[in-house]
Amino acid sequence: MTEPTTESTAETPTMWRRRNDSTHLPEPRPLIRVCTPPGTLDSLASSYERLLGTERDMWFAYPEKGLNLAVVGAFLLIEGEEEILAPFRAVDGTLLVDSAQAYLTRLAAEGAEITDPLTKVPTGSGFTARHRDGTVIEYVEHRPTEEGL
Repeated sequence: MTEPTTESTAETPTMWRRRNDSTHLPEPRPLIRVCTPPGTLDSLASSYERLLGTERDMWFAYPEKGLNLAVVGAFLLIEGEEEILAPFRAVDGTLLVDSAQAYLTRLAAEGAEITDPLTKVPTGSGFTARHRDGTVIEYVEHRPTEEGL
């Protein structure tokens, strides 16, 4: 597999996804967050690939936030400096959904607190909500980039 390495993204933002559009996702895909320090994403992703017997299906740089991310199976691996990772650690998990707006509407109707509004992100758009029980979840939809990635 020839995904970019984290070193290659220091100068040029890069994205690689096996599936770039979650519009037809039959149900939300839960992603367990794992935070890792700078320079460790590739080795951690390789470790999860061996452990799970599957290849990563996404890798991208998020230079606006100082992060690099990869997905292997049900794990969202987030690489960054500790002070940058702190707010990401405060979120219980991520759900990849077919429509962020639809979930935003549902959550508002159920009394959830929207802690981060619907915003464009490198993979599409997303928001974060605190459910009435206190669980904090990031909801993200994936859409193709202008480059078709």
